[in-house]
Amino acid sequence: MSNETPRPKFIKPSDLPSPLTPDLASNLAPEDLAPKDLLPAEGPPDAALPLVAPVAPAEIETLPVAWDSLGLSPEMLDLIARAGFAHPSPIQVQAIPPAIEGKSLVASARTGTGKTLAFLAPMIERFAGRSGTFGLVLSPTREIAQQTQAALEVFGKPRGITSAVLIGGIDLKIDARALQTYPHILVATPGRLCDHIERGNVWLDYIEIVVLDEADQMLNMGFSDQLNRIMSAVSETTQKLLFSATIPPEVDRIARKFMKDPVRIQIGQAVSATPTVTQKFIYVEEDDKFSKLRSLLQEEKGSIIIFTRSKDTASRLWLTLHSRGVTDVVTIHSNLQQKHREQSLADFKSGKSRILVATDVAGRGIHVENVALVINYELPIEAEEYVHRVGRTGRVQATGLATSMVSPRDRSKLSDLEKIIGRPIKVENAPTGFWPAAPGSTRPAPRSGPSRGGGGRRPTRR
Repeated sequence: MSNETPRPKFIKPSDLPSPLTPDLASNLAPEDLAPKDLLPAEGPPDAALPLVAPVAPAEIETLPVAWDSLGLSPEMLDLIARAGFAHPSPIQVQAIPPAIEGKSLVASARTGTGKTLAFLAPMIERFAGRSGTFGLVLSPTREIAQQTQAALEVFGKPRGITSAVLIGGIDLKIDARALQTYPHILVATPGRLCDHIERGNVWLDYIEIVVLDEADQMLNMGFSDQLNRIMSAVSETTQKLLFSATIPPEVDRIARKFMKDPVRIQIGQAVSATPTVTQKFIYVEEDDKFSKLRSLLQEEKGSIIIFTRSKDTASRLWLTLHSRGVTDVVTIHSNLQQKHREQSLADFKSGKSRILVATDVAGRGIHVENVALVINYELPIEAEEYVHRVGRTGRVQATGLATSMVSPRDRSKLSDLEKIIGRPIKVENAPTGFWPAAPGSTRPAPRSGPSRGGGGRRPTRR
């Protein structure tokens, strides 16, 4: 007889069949689990493997460690070997052992370094062979939640681990039926999970491990209230794993409020997400942005991601490009139905569409190899978001280019970007006095457009 504490039912019993979670493994990018340079090298089985790169030498002082040194079970090691991952990445080396020991973590590492497996492996190890819902992974976007579900299909399903994805765009009744099956792990966006909490469909009393994936992005998206509510609903003894590309003050406050003596892990600096990416800043007047964009699209023949600040701008840009004959372009933002978002992302990943127009919110779910160019059509509102945008190219040692259009309205953002990048920004083609050669200058920016009393075009509404 099991000694586990009896669990309350999520919903009343139903005769309706429980839905099967979609098999999303086909959409999973290998670098979401382990960096590409850690995959087996061509040649003999014992051929030399490259050092983990690109990371600072101080982060790795020895040859890559072996998976079997991290405290993982033979079953998990077998799954990892079958997946073809030769060695763990730095974040996996540092995060997996303490997580298996039951310690809470605050871990910062750039995009594409294997954070997903770093938190899923300890969860799978603990929950395998048990019955009940014990794990919760919070994701900022539907796409990231589905990426996590895809990883669970690869590493959890063979161990008998079940999961349910709770995201917007899906009928709440379908979610409720999935919850009735008592999946081991819930993967949810904060807003959707709070909807189920309010309806009495889910309780968090029995959650043993909760993961905040991309915590900085969840806070940037305005999920602070939902995160506080969710974290307050889990037990104080619940193990908490916080993973984030950056640790701004808002993330640190969440960690200090809900975590007791967590292990803190820092892999590189925030901007180290893109050591192989050439970053360019080009001065462009607002009225000339589209013309400049057309030029950039013609110059680069590879895959391109264009980032905008708002979904309205993303939609307008997509429509305008199509109207000008650029048809190999798709868009992804929160106003689209889930099926349309998934189709756009699938078309971009497969190469059917060469260009993707995305917002910051949707962009976090984009994990595509060999993106040649990232264009910041508009600079992000939060400087930290620049790291995530640029991180879509130059993933795991590949080279890439990130070009940011800088208009007069963006001058105030450049100081914050310099702090993130860690070096002075040179704005190409900028008029004299627009941006100083060294940070901290108070020289005024040139006036752009007509004066307030001089008429002119009404500014675009964002």
